[in-house]
This record gives sequence, C-alpha cells and structure tokens, in this order.
Amino acid sequence: MGREPERAVLDRMLSGAVNAPLVAYLHGPGGIGKSSLLRYAAAQAERAGRRVVQVDARFLDADPRRIEEAAGLACVEPGAVLLIDTFEHCQGLEPWLRDTFLLRLAEGAVVVLASRVAPDAEWLLDPGWAQLFTHLVVRPLDAAESDALLAARGVPEDQRGAFVAFAGGSPLALSLAASASDAAAPGAPWEPTGDVLTTLVERLVGDLPSPAHRRALEVVAQAYVTREPLLRAVLGDEDTATVFSWLRQLPYIEATPEGLHPHDAVRATLEADLRWRDPERYDDVRVRISVACLQAVRAASEDDVLMRVAEWMFLFRTQGSSDNPYEWRAHPQVEDTPLRPGDVPDVLRMAEETEGRVSAAAVAHWVRRQPEAFRVYRYAGSATPVAFMAILRLEAPLPDDRAEDPVIAALWDYVEAAAPLAKGEHLGIRRFAVQPGWHQRPSPLMDLVSRRTIAEEMRTRGRAVTFTVFEDGERWRRYLAEAGLLEVVAVDVGERKQHVFGRDWRRQPVEQWVEHRARTTVAPVAGWTPVPAAGGSGDELPRAVFEEGVLEALRTWHAPREFATSVLLQSRLVPHGSADPVADLRGAITAALDALQVDPAGVKAHEALTATYISASRTHKATARRLGVPYGTYRRRLALAKERLIEQLLQQH
Repeated sequence: MGREPERAVLDRMLSGAVNAPLVAYLHGPGGIGKSSLLRYAAAQAERAGRRVVQVDARFLDADPRRIEEAAGLACVEPGAVLLIDTFEHCQGLEPWLRDTFLLRLAEGAVVVLASRVAPDAEWLLDPGWAQLFTHLVVRPLDAAESDALLAARGVPEDQRGAFVAFAGGSPLALSLAASASDAAAPGAPWEPTGDVLTTLVERLVGDLPSPAHRRALEVVAQAYVTREPLLRAVLGDEDTATVFSWLRQLPYIEATPEGLHPHDAVRATLEADLRWRDPERYDDVRVRISVACLQAVRAASEDDVLMRVAEWMFLFRTQGSSDNPYEWRAHPQVEDTPLRPGDVPDVLRMAEETEGRVSAAAVAHWVRRQPEAFRVYRYAGSATPVAFMAILRLEAPLPDDRAEDPVIAALWDYVEAAAPLAKGEHLGIRRFAVQPGWHQRPSPLMDLVSRRTIAEEMRTRGRAVTFTVFEDGERWRRYLAEAGLLEVVAVDVGERKQHVFGRDWRRQPVEQWVEHRARTTVAPVAGWTPVPAAGGSGDELPRAVFEEGVLEALRTWHAPREFATSVLLQSRLVPHGSADPVADLRGAITAALDALQVDPAGVKAHEALTATYISASRTHKATARRLGVPYGTYRRRLALAKERLIEQLLQQH
C-alpha cells in the first residue's frame, strides 16, 4: 500500500518513457520499505519481459571486481534492469559506479539503487548525469497510508491508532504489529509489552517444527550472517542441514551468497524477545557464536580473515558507550597488505610526519629487524600507502632493540619485573598504528588495524602476553579496558608520550576470553597485575586498574585462590605490613558496602551487590527474582551499584 510517487517513477523507467531517468537512487532508514520497492521493480520488469539482475551489496566487500561479476549481465543484456540493494555497504565505490561501471551498461538498461545513505552531490553536479539521475527519499508512511496498510492486513479499526503510533510509519513495524493484532483484548488499548513482543515473534515465525528450529532462529538473530557450519557449531548434534534448509525458505530471511541474513527489524525483534524471555539462554547463544567465530577466524584464509573478525565484532555492536571507537562493518575501500620493499620510504615518511624523528628511527629499526610484522594500508586501486601498523613478536630483550626503541626498552623492564616470560613463550606488541592527518583517531583505517590486531591474537599460538601502544591514552582507555587491556607504562618518545596497554594470556587464554567477552553481564578479566612501586603496597594504583580490581574481587569473592591474587592487595585498602592482607581486603570491601546505606539509592545498591556477589545466587536472573524486581531493572541497579562501590573504595584508596 502507498508509495505511489515512487512506483510512478519506477514505472516510467521500466516503460522506457521519454525523459525517464536511467538511474533511480532510493534512500531512507532500515525497514522503511526500500527493498519492497525493489521487489516491485523486479516484478514489473519481469512482466515486461526484461532481464532482472539483482545484487545485494552486503556481501560484495565493495570490491569493484565483485560488483562487475555480480552485475555484469546488465552490461551485455539490452534492456536489463539492475537492482542493487543495501548499497550503503559499498558506498565508497559510488564514484567508481557512476564514472566507470554505469557507462558500460547495455542499450536500454536501467538501474535502481537502494541505500540508507543519501547520494553524493556529484550525480546532479555532473551535466552528463543530471538529466539521467533521480533520487527518491523513502519516507515513513503517513497516518492514512499506515491505516490503509493495517486495514488491508485485517487489523480491527479500534486497534489501528495504537499500532500506527507504535510503528511510526515503518511498514515493517506495522506488518509485525499487524501479525499480533488478535493478541489485544477487544476494546483494550494496545501497547508493545513483553507479552506482545512474544506474540509478535510467534506470529512472525508461526508454529515451529521443533525446539531445534527455535534455537536456529536464536542464532540467526544474533549472528551477522549464518552459515551451516556456524549453525552446526552452536546447535551441536541437531540436524542442522534440515534446519538450515528450513531457515532459508522463511520470508523474512534472505539467502545470500554468504549465508542467511535476517531483515534488520526482524533481527531486533527476535533478539529482544530472547533477551527478555530468557537472559541466560541469550548469553549462552552469544557465547557459542563467539566461540564459533573464533574457530572461523582461525580457519579463514588470509583474504577472508578480517571479514571473519568483523563478524565476531558484530556481537558487540550494541555494547559499551555510544561513542565506541570501532565499527564492525566492512571497509572494503581500504586494502590491508604486507609491507613491500618499495613501501619503506613512504612508511618512514609517514612515521616522521606523524610521530616525529625518534619514532621514525624506531620504525626504521623494526623494518630492518622484522619486516614481516608490518601491514600497509592503501585505498582500493592505488599502490600508494596511506597508513601502516606493525605487530612485533619478541622472545628476549636484545641490546639493539632497547637502544633503538624507548618503548621496547621500558616495556622489557616492566615484563621482567611483573611477569617474566618462560622458555618457549613470547610477547606480541602492536607497536605502531600510523595514519597521517588523522593518526589514531577512529576511522576505517583504524578499524582495519584493530581487526588485524584481533586476528593476530586469535590465530597466534604460544603468545604469553600482548601489548598495544596509543598516543591518545584517554581516548582509548575505556574501550581497551572493556577488552581487558589496562595501561602498564607510559613512555616519552621524543616530545610525545606513548601509552602501553597490556594483558596476560596466561591468566585467561584466548579461548576463555572470547567466551567471557560475549557475556553481557560480565566485566573483563584484568590483563595484568601491576608491578609494586618502590614504596611497597601503599602506593596508589592507576584508576583503571583499581576499578577493574574491584570488579574482579567481587567476581572472585567465593573463589579464595583467585581472590588471593587480587590487584587490590597492592592498594592502600590493605595496610602496609599486614599480617593477613586477604582478610584486610575483604574487610575493606565489606565496610565500603555497609557504608553505601546512607540513602534509599545506597540501600538498593547494597542489596544488589550483596545478593549478587556476597550471598551469590546461582544466576543473575535468580538474583533478580530474589530481589523482587524485573531483570532489566536489576541489571541497571547492579551497574549503578558497582559504580557507587568503586567511588566509596576510592575514597579509602
């Protein structure tokens, strides 16, 4: 229903009308109906006997060669209709598409693009394209159109107003709401409560053949793309081949060359339902997918490994703060390549321009010593390096390394004092990450640097400890702490200070880390136990280390051996020369807990922390029931309680 103006433009194009545009560019938010318009165009074209070429840009890696392969028929078939959906996934190729590929279209061919991103202005500024191009903003349906859609779906008139208000003009949301229209009691106001959310899912998926089919949907809702091996890894011994075939037939799941991909709004609905209905199961599915992604990264070819890492990162797209510095999405307009001999002058130039002469001298040393450690980044189609990084592998401190690189000199001193390497162990350090003009601020280049770093951690065997270096420590500190990386040293390199963050894989292997990372209610394990300063245990710990120490102390409250290794034993919470530092630390935390009860919010904080960690119910869900509050309320209360306890302990630190 609706979309008459957009359909009229498409009809003109498909009929070959005089002065009809050659390219129509649809843009608007997810779930707004762009794909429906593409399906309309495909149906109309087929009725007219025209060849339809459909391309889903999500799985093309925005590589010009991949688009040429997928859409090449439009260049040889007269009158072909090329439909490119989710074009935002290869937006970086918009100039190439406009200035190169579309010029090769067959006689009479037309193109319809659908993207969440508006087109760039060059389409209309270029005289050659101005008369051949049109862009259509796909807007929410108005109240009358929404009402008409609901009426066509059989929704009773007295319920439509509430549905229209809930959906905000989104055709998909309206359709989902309409699927549950019978759930509302006659005459009662409708609202999307938890029960209605469940009904929406039930009406959406219908009667499921078995519990295995429901579990398969839970996987599809959380994984970026679902392939049969992933489904097998998560479901275990279930008949995954049969379930996978069933999934690919569902109307709200697209079968693409890369696997199964649900519509964004369907994904959100299914995911929200599971999280509301069974939080423990929600976390369990996340953990299983995370472990399966680890195995996929380890098994991937060099060409595919960064995409496999991005798929793992998709699990964390909604975690953390809104200014999370890294994106999980692909950035195929940038290439990650090994260092070539001809790259060295450019690499040294970029290092000196960005970080100064001392850093450039260190880069020159490591280019000679470990050229295989370097990765160079270039824009697609160009040989010129625009950024570089290096992940060094070190087994023992060498005099030349110390002399040429002040960061490595300070780091070896730290490692030898804090946690010396055993025979056969090595450390890895992402020593450089340089992009001139933007340096280490968030960007597609830094995203790929991050993915390369994670890929190395996941694939490298025998690594005992990991470090990464940033100049802007404040920008990255919180993000790195979420992954268990804490600052260990800060080093002056020329006139710049570089901050080194680290973690010890001997405390938590990679396999355990990917499980731990996927749990939504668990904080990361601290990466290091800091070195005691010369003054002994009374010296102040860095705040990030202290905060993580408090959280780990709570988690290990009933694990005496782990609690006895707490970093807080080196803090001022424990008196210098204490005869029983573990008992003193427990006493300090207990006293801080009791001290929270100075107001109603403090009483609630005390209850949440005590019930969760000190009394230790079996699960967080059980703790919420014990406190008599909804699970979501409990989670929010627990997060605030942790912050309040940390502040209370910092006053004593």
